[in-house]
Amino acid sequence: MATPDPAGDQHRAHGDHAHDRADDAARSRRRPRSARIELLGCPFDAITEQEAIELVFQWRDEPERKTHHIITVNVAILMMARDDAKLAAAIDNADLVVVDGKPLVWTSRWLGAPVPEKVSGVDLMKRLLEVGNERGLSVFLLGTTQERLDVLERVIRAKYPNVVIAGTRNGYFKREDWPDVTRQIREAKADLLLVGMPAPFKEVWCEEHREELATPAVLGVGGAFDVMAGFVPRAPRFMQEAGLEWAWRLAMEPRKLWKRYLVTNSTFLALLGKTLVTQRFLRRR
Repeated sequence: MATPDPAGDQHRAHGDHAHDRADDAARSRRRPRSARIELLGCPFDAITEQEAIELVFQWRDEPERKTHHIITVNVAILMMARDDAKLAAAIDNADLVVVDGKPLVWTSRWLGAPVPEKVSGVDLMKRLLEVGNERGLSVFLLGTTQERLDVLERVIRAKYPNVVIAGTRNGYFKREDWPDVTRQIREAKADLLLVGMPAPFKEVWCEEHREELATPAVLGVGGAFDVMAGFVPRAPRFMQEAGLEWAWRLAMEPRKLWKRYLVTNSTFLALLGKTLVTQRFLRRR
């Protein structure tokens, strides 16, 4: 079978063949609204990593099995959502939206709606596996190439022997495979679906198929599979704390990412600057 580009062919397919979305009111009843804030037009839940972990296990233990969608939003995804209505709707309908990146943590403080901490996809995945190794957890892995997925599976089995891998599927599939993919995930009956695929495909696809997936917690983790499997090095801790993980990723894949980061970061800074100036002006009135 030919291997399509997951960030290209799959996203074009979802754009041409979007599924009907469930009623927005029903979605809103599933979201933890008490600590939800808004930053630059994007909703976020002011929640810690540990609180997010506890929510996942709470959802797992609910008597009724239904899907809860977690979306991690960084600067790039926030800016994508401003031009992509389907991504924006997926974020708004998600059960949990967390800040993925120091720049957005700082932004939340500057704009007077602080979130407690960064909750990145790769860190949340790692902590869920660590806690799941102690408390019991079954996972389904969806994404990356088959070769890298096989390595990831071996790494997880070695590091987290009490975590059950209920199923795996690589991320190279086309639209005609979607029913088979969702069936495989649903029948695996995992507690947690980890999706290592590009944005905005993973966010929109998971939201549009949430009812078919029937998995208590669904978490998109982007390139975290390749990081955990050892194919892509993680940025040093000092760069993570300095909000420079994007620069590390750019250094790892300059040809692929330079244009995206140049445009995204410049547009974000312009938007943030405009918002800060507007806020200051309104305070003086």
